[in-house]
Parts: sequence; C-alpha cells; structure tokens
Amino acid sequence: MHITDVVAGSRKSKITAVILTADKFEDMEVLYPYFRLLEEGVQVHIAAPTKETISGEHGYALEPDMRIDEVKADSYDLLIIPGGFPNGAPTTVRRHPKALEITKSFFAKKKPVASICHGPWTLVSAGVVKGRHLTSFWHDGVPEEIKGAGGIFQDKAVVVDGNLVTSRWPPDLPAFMEEVMKMVKKIKK
Repeated sequence: MHITDVVAGSRKSKITAVILTADKFEDMEVLYPYFRLLEEGVQVHIAAPTKETISGEHGYALEPDMRIDEVKADSYDLLIIPGGFPNGAPTTVRRHPKALEITKSFFAKKKPVASICHGPWTLVSAGVVKGRHLTSFWHDGVPEEIKGAGGIFQDKAVVVDGNLVTSRWPPDLPAFMEEVMKMVKKIKK
C-alpha cells in the first residue's frame, strides 16, 4: 500500500491543496502536512515530475497522484512546497517550468502558499520573494538566494507574510502547520 492510498474520513470539504515534490523529498515535510490536511477534510494531491514512485530521504515511498504538468493552479486553494536533499526534490521542483508557473499563479491571485526547508528555492526561482519576509533551511545557500532575490530572510521557526508561510526544517513542522491551518480556515468554500 502506498501513502496516497489513504483516504480521508467522512469529513470532506471543498478545499483543495497540492503538494509539489519529487524524488529525494524530506519525508516529514511531505507526510506531516499531507496527513494533517486530510485530517481536516482537505482534498490533497501530491504532484511530481512523473507518476512513478518517489522516495524520501528516510525510506518512505509514495506514488504521486499526478504529474506537475497536469496541475491546474486554478483548481487548488493551497500550494505546499516541501524540501528534501539539496540535489533532490528541491532542485528538481525549482527547475520545473510548470512548477514555477503554478507558484507564480498562486502569488498573483494571493492564494495561500506554504514552503519549508529548501522549498523556498522554488519561490526564488519563480521570482516571488522580493520584499517578502520568509525563512528556510539556514545552510546550502538558501538564505543567500532569498536575500539575493530581494527577500527578507528571518531565522525563525515560522514566518508568515500575507499569504505566505515558511519554516526552516522538520522540527518546525508543528508551528508551520499551525499557521497553514489558520490559512485553511480562512478559505471560503
């Protein structure tokens, strides 16, 4: 059985979320938000470059629901961009033209976006961080890229700037998801 075979309970809502990831993702940064959103009845899809099984850094595997190229940004209320190995999921997603298009669309429409760890690399590549307050993993050049793109880096467990929620790494997930869930509750359906 794959992670995405799990079906949310009877508490279904009309709220939809998409998680953009790829092989070599950070397991907790994908699975914690996925299950927490399902718990609230949110319909969640995991999108990757292909529909082939992808693996996390710590051994979890999942089959994406769809390819990133198949994502229609207008069909989703929330975008989540987790991290992973620097040369894994974060680099793959930030180099994917459709992932950048999806990200730009969410920002243009002021829809909620949540990103953690190396995930903000995609925000930098999409050109949406200028003047925004955010955080990320503190090594591997992520803060430097945020600053270079005009973002205001803050080394905090969670940073909220309008429709954007960012965090640094897996131990920040409780604070991260608390803020994400506040945004979910504001979505009117």
